[in-house]
Amino acid sequence: MAAVLLTNFPSRLQNVYSGNENLGTTMRLSRIHSGPVLDFYTPDFTTELKLPLAGTAISAGFPSPAEEYIELAIDLNKELIKHPAATFYARVKGSSMIDAGIADGDLLIIDKALEPKDGDIAVCFIDGEFTLKRLALKEDGIYLMPANAEFKPIRITEENDFLVWGMLAYIVHKPK
Repeated sequence: MAAVLLTNFPSRLQNVYSGNENLGTTMRLSRIHSGPVLDFYTPDFTTELKLPLAGTAISAGFPSPAEEYIELAIDLNKELIKHPAATFYARVKGSSMIDAGIADGDLLIIDKALEPKDGDIAVCFIDGEFTLKRLALKEDGIYLMPANAEFKPIRITEENDFLVWGMLAYIVHKPK
């Protein structure tokens, strides 16, 4: 298995928060599968990934009065990963989920311990291929729903080799 370092995220923060020694930590990933739709990685939880965190909430509506800035630390491994043994990363290839805010190149955090529910976004294995789609449980069966009008829903039949492999827990992407 090839080892991959996620260095873009921490290095961008180093440029913004220069001088913080905690930012030199990188998260190591090991590639476990590469396919036409998703590349899968398993995270290494042996290192902490503590990053600076503003002590107050950032307003997305009306600006709030200035408050004293208190720097805290957040460990993204602990914040984003609830089931370490069942959590994987995947990098998106394609645009079938663009209207759900998932774009080509986005990093997904997938939790295999979460139960699939109607309307959830899941990584599914169908007929030898992985795909990322929204689950639709209807009276006539299970549908895998894209979030892009250019793609058609996939109806799961008895002839399909089908498995809900894991549930989407978080999406990491760059703002436009």
